[in-house]
Amino acid sequence: MPTVSVGRDRLFQALGREYTQEEFEDLCFKFGIELDDVTTEKAIIRKEKHLEEENPSEDEEWIYKIEVPANRYDLLCLEGLAQALRIFNGVDPIPTYRVANVSKESMHKMHVKPETSKIRPYIVCAILKGVSFDELRYNSFIDLQDRLHQNICRRRTLVAIGTHDLDTIEGPFTYEALTPSEINFVPLKQTKSFRADELMEFYKSDLKLKKFLHIIEDSPVFPVIYDRNRTVLSLPPIINGAHSAITLKTKNVFIECTATDLTKAKIVLNTMVTMFSVYCERKFEVEPVEVIYADGKSFIYPDLSLYQMVVPLSYISSTVGVSLPANTVASLLNNMQLHAEHSVSEDNQTSFIVYVPPTRSDILHPCDVAEDVAIAFGYNEIPKAKLASLKPQSLNQLSELIRMEIAMVGYSEVLTWILCSYKENFTMLNRKDDKATAAINGNPRSADFEVVRTSLMPGILKTIGHNKDHPKPIKIFEVGDVVLLDDTKDVGASNRRHLAALYCGATSGFELIHGLVDRIMEVAGTSFVPPGDETGYYIQSSDEPEFLPGRQASIIYKGKQIGTFGIVHPQVLDNFDIPDPCSYVELNIENFL
Repeated sequence: MPTVSVGRDRLFQALGREYTQEEFEDLCFKFGIELDDVTTEKAIIRKEKHLEEENPSEDEEWIYKIEVPANRYDLLCLEGLAQALRIFNGVDPIPTYRVANVSKESMHKMHVKPETSKIRPYIVCAILKGVSFDELRYNSFIDLQDRLHQNICRRRTLVAIGTHDLDTIEGPFTYEALTPSEINFVPLKQTKSFRADELMEFYKSDLKLKKFLHIIEDSPVFPVIYDRNRTVLSLPPIINGAHSAITLKTKNVFIECTATDLTKAKIVLNTMVTMFSVYCERKFEVEPVEVIYADGKSFIYPDLSLYQMVVPLSYISSTVGVSLPANTVASLLNNMQLHAEHSVSEDNQTSFIVYVPPTRSDILHPCDVAEDVAIAFGYNEIPKAKLASLKPQSLNQLSELIRMEIAMVGYSEVLTWILCSYKENFTMLNRKDDKATAAINGNPRSADFEVVRTSLMPGILKTIGHNKDHPKPIKIFEVGDVVLLDDTKDVGASNRRHLAALYCGATSGFELIHGLVDRIMEVAGTSFVPPGDETGYYIQSSDEPEFLPGRQASIIYKGKQIGTFGIVHPQVLDNFDIPDPCSYVELNIENFL
């Protein structure tokens, strides 16, 4: 979860009282956040430079590092944190955010060119009028942008925020996508003008900005925002222009968020304007901007309207585990910034109409409302109760039975990743991808997690490869899920519970694996029958590429192939750096149910 660093004294000033560290930790716990660390600026610097710790001097400012939920974007700055805690303590009412009443003719406009659809198709905008900045407020404003960029914006790939001094630019504005050689401007904190392609090279040595260059550097067009005088406001998601940079003297702030995800762009814009409209001349009021697309469609942002949700009191009580009066629930929700009105239906059922403000984008479902009631009521105040016993699923019962039986014949259980590399799942097993079996990860974190495994074999063989110096024989097994594409399922794939076991030693141990197969079938309550008999199981020769030809067999259970066992092909063993012969069995145990 993200951690927000705030000055202790400034936070206490915003809260309207001072706390001891224990009192503040208790407040954080009650609100559902955590005081993670207490330090100073100098201590942080000393730690980064690996210098010896020193006792803090009296003039050093104490820094509270507070861990907040990842979906509470309103808590990523001191302003939002202090406001939420004041409302929670009953000091302040829930603020009412307003969009200024500006006629459409006099409203600032952002025209979107059709070429932007090739790279970052969406943009949302708003204006904070009459802002009063000081150094601390300004730094908090910049810090919130950075935290949002790291969090919901996914390092600017989904959303990039640009803030500008409105008094230095002139509307209407245009959002365009041009070739890099056509874009020329002076970037923020620079005095020299750069072409956009030159800027990409220039920032490759910048520790902060170089990690964002990949988002657009390979695109034939770059996104760019101009004012009516063709002054560049920003080259999203990389850098703003120096001309419109905000300063401590800035009074009117123009905010634009370009995005590949419109929903997240709206959340980011709403977070920025609601947190800092508190410093506007007209408190909590934001001036709208009209965004006009090339097809003639236009939208006015920001949307600060309340989202309504109907939640039955019975649902809240059953979810939280406490039966509370309607007035109490309404009061608890109010402490969490959710205004609630309750009503009683004709059948005497009480429900709440919950009004979700633009700051609470994390409220998506009635369970989120119930969670806020539980937080405000206090988790420690919820009485402990024993849950009624639950009947385990039959598949899990069977899995446990098989685990026990295989362990008792001397095999050690392993647990391997359900994700593996494409090469491990196919090439290293001598298999070919038919494009209709494996679920491919479209955006893998690394090459090790490219595909969801279609068998347990890659993980088992990797385990042996990493432990090849272990005393022989090595006997291991795994009971776990594999995933296969399945058009009959709503998600396009289905899980299958498999059992796999491997013997590795001086000899192949084929007869031992064959014996293990017989034991498994005995435990499953089925007998060995002649080929063609569908009352039990039998084996027949197979031709799987991962096994040695002529030394492998398919397991046929009630007329259906449920698995294969045999001596692992020498090429496969070599692919996994295994020097000793191995025998392996894998079967689908769901067929026994």
